[in-house]
Amino acid sequence: MGNKNNKDNNGMNKGGDFKISPRTWVVWMVIIGVIMTLMMFRERPETRIHTLSYNDFITKVESNQIASGTVIFNPQSPELKEITGRYYKTDERGKVVLENGKPVEVPFQIKTVLLEEDLKKVLKSGKFETREPNTLFSQILIGILPVLIIVAAIYFFLIRQIKTAGKGALTFGKSKVRMLTRDKNKTTFEDVAGIDEAKEEVQEVVEFLKDPKKFQRLGARIPKGILMVGPPGTGKTLLAKAIAGEADAAFFSISGSDFVEMFVGVGASRVRDMFEQARKNTPCLIFIDEIDAVGRSRGHGLGGGNDEREQTLNALLVEMDGFDTQEGIIIIAATNRPDVLDPALLRPGRFDRQIYVNLPDVRGREAILKVHSKKIKLDPSVDLSVIARATPGYSGAELANLLNEAALLAARNNKKAVTMVELEEARIKVRWGRERRSLALSEEEKRNTAWHEAGHALVNVLLPHTHPLHRVTIIPRGQSLGATMQLPKGDVLNRRKKEMLDTIAVMLAGRIAEEVASEDISSGAANDIQQATTIARAMVCQWGMSERLGMIQYGSDEEYVFLGRDMFKMKPYSEATAREIDAEVKRIIDECYNVAKNLIEQNKDKLAIIANALLEYESLDGKQVEDIVKLGKFTPPATGFSPVDEPPKSPATAPTTEPQPKTPTVPGIESPAPAPV
Repeated sequence: MGNKNNKDNNGMNKGGDFKISPRTWVVWMVIIGVIMTLMMFRERPETRIHTLSYNDFITKVESNQIASGTVIFNPQSPELKEITGRYYKTDERGKVVLENGKPVEVPFQIKTVLLEEDLKKVLKSGKFETREPNTLFSQILIGILPVLIIVAAIYFFLIRQIKTAGKGALTFGKSKVRMLTRDKNKTTFEDVAGIDEAKEEVQEVVEFLKDPKKFQRLGARIPKGILMVGPPGTGKTLLAKAIAGEADAAFFSISGSDFVEMFVGVGASRVRDMFEQARKNTPCLIFIDEIDAVGRSRGHGLGGGNDEREQTLNALLVEMDGFDTQEGIIIIAATNRPDVLDPALLRPGRFDRQIYVNLPDVRGREAILKVHSKKIKLDPSVDLSVIARATPGYSGAELANLLNEAALLAARNNKKAVTMVELEEARIKVRWGRERRSLALSEEEKRNTAWHEAGHALVNVLLPHTHPLHRVTIIPRGQSLGATMQLPKGDVLNRRKKEMLDTIAVMLAGRIAEEVASEDISSGAANDIQQATTIARAMVCQWGMSERLGMIQYGSDEEYVFLGRDMFKMKPYSEATAREIDAEVKRIIDECYNVAKNLIEQNKDKLAIIANALLEYESLDGKQVEDIVKLGKFTPPATGFSPVDEPPKSPATAPTTEPQPKTPTVPGIESPAPAPV
């Protein structure tokens, strides 16, 4: 009974996988068996059955060389005789050939008209029996079977496919929405952490789904739609599932890409079908993930006009504006590209409320780590607050991946629990990649990398407005051959001009140190130059940090380009202004370059100490570099490095970044020097 419930009439199971029914197997086995039977009863080749001539046959009968045989005659033509049987094989001298003491028999056949006297000889020999052939069945079988095979093939390969295609055409416009009931959805608000403000925003939605009359008595209406906006991995989908789990309501989930097909009108039909299913299960919640796939601004496509995606969006707009809020249907959509959505989709009455799900702060990261660590066996010495403080800019998905990588690393090392050592190694692996100690570097490459990273580290310690130096290493990791890591003391919410200028100087210091050491430069500073240019241009064009150009925004501050809208957009400033912008960006870069160069020339001896220590020990923590800069001497590294301002508990390793919305990311100085171009 269980198997029958999992299949429909077309042999399709619930998962949509095609499965051949037992009846089909039986039919094909019968067809194959009949074909094999016909092949067995057809005329055999001469290599197996010997055809005798008339004279040879009569000679063998007279010389008593026939072992056995059968004379088959047709009553309709009694003259024609078909004779089969076996004769004894003889050699050239006419003697019977023996094998294992027994004569060798050869099968034979002959179709001929026997003379009356020869027929008497055959029957008198006593070696033959006579019978009449049953030709009716064989004639019918040979005549009808090919027709039956052709008809069966036409049915299975054409008619059955046409019927299936007809049923598929009727259901092609059905929505692909998946319903998640309370029995299957075990997610609650306890499983969501780090986004307390967003949870408070949706709390009244849960109360409405539980008791709609509470709001209706006061004349209040719940928002028709809620749009959750935030970077990837911040928990937008998880929050929507938690709403459905808390409200004990039906939860319909669908992706924006599930609406769009190559056939015209299918997307709009699926939108209408989705709302019809929702009305049958009120109160319910519809969650559309990645709504930007179907909700992009109309009229901005490269092809222009009214395409299939725009028809789907029109149907969605009509359905959202048409149904009554008293029905108990609430739509929640998620996207990380709100800038490309159609304005009609964001107006009040459709998506009434926008909830921003931002990256978690230090308390949120600690709460997220506690939620995800419930299924992981942690050592009692593990302090998640230390990991939370050392991971600014990490999303919830990255924190979950961090714990999983730590568990995998502990299992690989045959440990009974995850310790701080694995957590620290996983932290740097998630953000920077795994160590590549197998990469063979020449002594010249190692020396160049050491001086490059020493330049970053020296200027980072000497300048007053930089983030504290965390660690510097020349061990290849990910795509870089070395790295200088900064670790902010807390979450970075704003960036100041002096901080930006010092950051640019630190980025350019690696190239300067290379030139001081070898009187030559390499391509390893490519990433440093790119980041420095990005920050300088943002200071001039977006943040108003240029005295010459003033507090004016030049160009768009959008992080991504919407091709259909921005491809033909003109610059909002003249060519003369563009030249001034380029000149101002170059001035900022040159001034920061001179600052870094002066510091390095004044501290060449300390730069050499840091570089030589890196060549010997490969990694130094920030405290050791500070001692070199302040005291002019090097203290050999201890067994571990502390990731934050805490008592050393484990080897510290992680670089950190603090990405900000619509501003260039300024990470701990990542220096792929000298990485190949």
